[in-house]
Amino acid sequence: MSEQQIFEKIKELIVKQMSLKNVNILMDTRLVKDLGADSVDLVGSVMTIEDVFGISIPDDELEGIETVGDVVKVVATNL
Repeated sequence: MSEQQIFEKIKELIVKQMSLKNVNILMDTRLVKDLGADSVDLVGSVMTIEDVFGISIPDDELEGIETVGDVVKVVATNL
């Protein structure tokens, strides 16, 4: 699966998880500052992403995630 395919799926999951409408999500979109994600949104999104992609993301890899692109890289690394 390419990073672009991962990005498209993650974008879809984030929009659904956070009930976003009319938001343009890019690789450099910041989860907290740009999308207003809180800790519940982040945990829910991670759990959904792990289920959808069939992976387990180590906690230490979650600490540095700020942007959608960071999420894509972590998923790509763990696939």
